[in-house]
Amino acid sequence: MTFRARLLVLIGGIVAATVALVTWTISVNARQSFESFDRQRTAALLAQFRSEFARQGEDVSRRLDRIAASDSFQRIALELGRRPGEYAPFVNEATALAAGQGLDFLDLAAADGTLISSAEWPARFGYRHPWIASSPLDRPAFLEAMELPQGNALGLVAVRRVAASSQPVYLAGGRRLDDQFLTSLSMPAGMRALLYRTGTPPPAGQLEPLLARVSQSGRESIETIDWPDGPEMVDALPLTGSGGNVLGVLLLGSSGRELASLLARIRWSGIGFGAAGVVLGIAVGMLLAARVSRPVEQLAEAANAIASGRWDVRTDDVRATGEVGALARAFDAMARQLVDQRDRLVQAERVAAWRELARRLAHELKNPLFPLRLTVDNLRRAKPLPPAEFDEVFDESLSTMSTGLTNLNAIVGRFSDFARMPPPEIREVSTNAIVDDAVKLFRAQIEAPDRPAIRLTLDLDPSAPSVRADGEQVGRVVQNLLLNAIDAMPAGGELAVRTRARDGAVEIAVSDTGEGLTDEECKRLFTPYYTTKQHGTGLGLAIVQSVVADHHGKVWVESRPGHGATFHIELPV
Repeated sequence: MTFRARLLVLIGGIVAATVALVTWTISVNARQSFESFDRQRTAALLAQFRSEFARQGEDVSRRLDRIAASDSFQRIALELGRRPGEYAPFVNEATALAAGQGLDFLDLAAADGTLISSAEWPARFGYRHPWIASSPLDRPAFLEAMELPQGNALGLVAVRRVAASSQPVYLAGGRRLDDQFLTSLSMPAGMRALLYRTGTPPPAGQLEPLLARVSQSGRESIETIDWPDGPEMVDALPLTGSGGNVLGVLLLGSSGRELASLLARIRWSGIGFGAAGVVLGIAVGMLLAARVSRPVEQLAEAANAIASGRWDVRTDDVRATGEVGALARAFDAMARQLVDQRDRLVQAERVAAWRELARRLAHELKNPLFPLRLTVDNLRRAKPLPPAEFDEVFDESLSTMSTGLTNLNAIVGRFSDFARMPPPEIREVSTNAIVDDAVKLFRAQIEAPDRPAIRLTLDLDPSAPSVRADGEQVGRVVQNLLLNAIDAMPAGGELAVRTRARDGAVEIAVSDTGEGLTDEECKRLFTPYYTTKQHGTGLGLAIVQSVVADHHGKVWVESRPGHGATFHIELPV
């Protein structure tokens, strides 16, 4: 990925991440604020319910006190005192008394709890009232389960004990606590209230676990219920009777549809603003990238040009200021210094090469010149000898001089060949064919019966592609490596030659099981005139490296003392 592309991705990523972070922060804060506001609304509605519960309880108590103080009830109490146990004449009295005070429930009971009259269920006349005699008399109205012909109901009731005669009479009256009671509450938008009486089916199956938990524990509980039209946070408040048992549950529901809608709007707004921000960021990034990355790209192109050998490249056309401008000026200074150092290095290497050439040439010529000088001295001393003896010395001297001159000519020829390395003639050639031909030249020598056995392994990769190269020069390179491997195993061994297809290249490897090389020898092995043999010019591997370099390839050696050596050649396809 280019620097410009990375810069654009970075700017776009920063904008997208910033918008996403802001959207997430707003969503979280909105959710927290909504939940806090929802808790406040729920608390206010709960306080309103308790206030209305207390107000209506006081109203029930006042109305019951009015009944107890009324002449009608006082007359009933006196008649009951005169005729103990005769309750039949009063069976319908409770209905009229309850209607007069607007009560839903009113029971008259004797001192032993026997029902004298019931406004809500007249047929229970004569039955024992379940709780009227045991209820506290001085407390305000309380919640109680009322038995009705059509089923039980919750009632807000109060109890009074009236001693108008020798036999006291109990009054228990109140109002129904149902959905009609909830209409008196001021319900905020998005909230609703439900009354659930313990022992009846829940209003919805999703509420059943919450109602069961509150009914069993007697403690308030909050749970989010997922309805088909959206979530709802439900606050369940237990409603307890005089004995502390849970008689019902008040459910206050706050719809989460407003929050979900708000969060959806925030999310879609974030997506919209994020997309616009990314587009704007990319547009601004492209302008910035063009100003920032173009000089950097020009510097990279200049560096690649110098790396490829174009030493005259400069960055005069780079238009940049600040650090990039300073980098361009430093690059030009570096390029000039590299050219100067290259020139000095080339000159120094040229001088060193001529000195080494002269040293090696003097060393190589010294050995064949010494017998030639001795031969000339022998001829000078043999001049006074008789003709027969002189002719014998003369013939021997001519033979010695001919051999010495032949050696001198061979030495000069090797140096001349190295100096006159011709440029490669490039054409499409098969690497496997070159290696196979080179191996054939040495197969007879390797398999000769009068020399130590060398086992040859030829492993040619069928998928190795052809290369554009000088087949003759590459063949000589392989021959040179084969000859070195054979010379490295005077007592015999194993010689392996293989080819492999690499990424965009072909590798040739020649391995032997000779004595191997030290690290120092591996480093100097391709240096001209360096040799590890007793007799050699040190030019063979230097020629190998020169040919491989002319083909834009590379050559290297892997070796350890006592473990043989492997020479690798890699040629680009």
